[in-house]
Amino acid sequence: MSRPNIIYIVSDDLGYADLGCYGGREGPDGPVSPNIDALAAGGLKLTEGYANSPVCSPTRFAMITMRYQYRLRGALEEPINSRSKGSATLGLPPEMPTLPSLLKDAGYRTALIGKWHLGYPPHFGPLRSGYEEFFGIMAGGVDYFTHCSSSGDHDLYIGEDTHKEVGYLTDVFSNKAVEHVKARAAEARSGKPFFLSLHYTAPHWPWETRDDAHVAPKVAKNLFHLDGGNVNAYRRMIHHMDEGIGWITAALREEGLLENTLIVFTSDNGGERFSDNWPLVGGKMDLTEGGIRVPWVAHWPATIPAGSVSEQHAMTMDWSATLLALGGGQPHPDYPLDGVSLEALLRDPAQRFERPMHWRMNHRGQRALREGDWKYLMVDGHEYLFNLPADARERANLAKREPGRLARLREQWLAWDATMPPIPADATVSLGYGAKDMPQR
Repeated sequence: MSRPNIIYIVSDDLGYADLGCYGGREGPDGPVSPNIDALAAGGLKLTEGYANSPVCSPTRFAMITMRYQYRLRGALEEPINSRSKGSATLGLPPEMPTLPSLLKDAGYRTALIGKWHLGYPPHFGPLRSGYEEFFGIMAGGVDYFTHCSSSGDHDLYIGEDTHKEVGYLTDVFSNKAVEHVKARAAEARSGKPFFLSLHYTAPHWPWETRDDAHVAPKVAKNLFHLDGGNVNAYRRMIHHMDEGIGWITAALREEGLLENTLIVFTSDNGGERFSDNWPLVGGKMDLTEGGIRVPWVAHWPATIPAGSVSEQHAMTMDWSATLLALGGGQPHPDYPLDGVSLEALLRDPAQRFERPMHWRMNHRGQRALREGDWKYLMVDGHEYLFNLPADARERANLAKREPGRLARLREQWLAWDATMPPIPADATVSLGYGAKDMPQR
């Protein structure tokens, strides 16, 4: 089998149960995610896959480096915000080996369409970290129509040059991705594969559908859009993204590339205000399951059996390590991977292996460890122990019932944490809103 073309699709703040294939409800206009659901039906769906962080830029550091994000100073921001513009430390160091740089070394064409959020030029940027082409935004979020960030700066780029484009941002990214597939098709058919990162901002705030251009002036000074949005608008935003993914799938089929293209779909973290995380609790910024357990879908007709479902535990950096392995890329010896390749799982979705996973957050002093059925969690100084298959909602704290297990998992977390740089005192937490704006979950 020749090396696959790879499209790595990342949604933004998508909840675990927002998609139909994860039990999500239909919207007023019908199914919310028919195209993503079709990819899941024709490929593999993970039911216990995780993000490396419950907030966006730290997950993206892990995704691109295939290592725990805590190793890099920029990833200790929760998340990087527009005030870091001009910083020479808060971003992805260009000398750091990345998934796109290592795949490029292995002969892939590389491009990013969509959200970067790993630091600003002149010190950082996609073209400095392995992507040959970039069309998208540098910030964490922008208005869908003006393409301006929370600071009011225009934030749409081609390479490192600002670019004006008329259109609803989700559709702009989808159309650019279709153009890219068609532009790379001849090379791909002749044996030079492509790696396309497609990182949507949907369904991240502000809460704007295609029909909401009139909202843009109202939210220009506060993109958190605290007084707007609703569940139906949120679902339509997901549906717009899903339609675009359908356009891309159709383009691959038209170009004869669908069979040997691996499409991976996920979210950078758990859902936010209007998301559906059922049966999980919590969301973005939380190390409860709703903040870190996310959809993972992989579609590769040449290899993955249709209709596959797996309970394998895995996290963002594992999927990136998988793509590197499938593309024939080699990790840099000075930067060994923390991610574990899932290549065997794609070929045999019935197989399972033990995968302990660790998290920590400056916000609320959170820590978490998932090992097998068990999860150790600490929030605001309180410790918890959950058996997740029996209690996915993390409501039955077994810490007092099983003190020995609690102590063992605590020590495992502490031993892992000792291998990571400490969180510096100047690391920031940017919440944007709190209990004064809406009731707590």
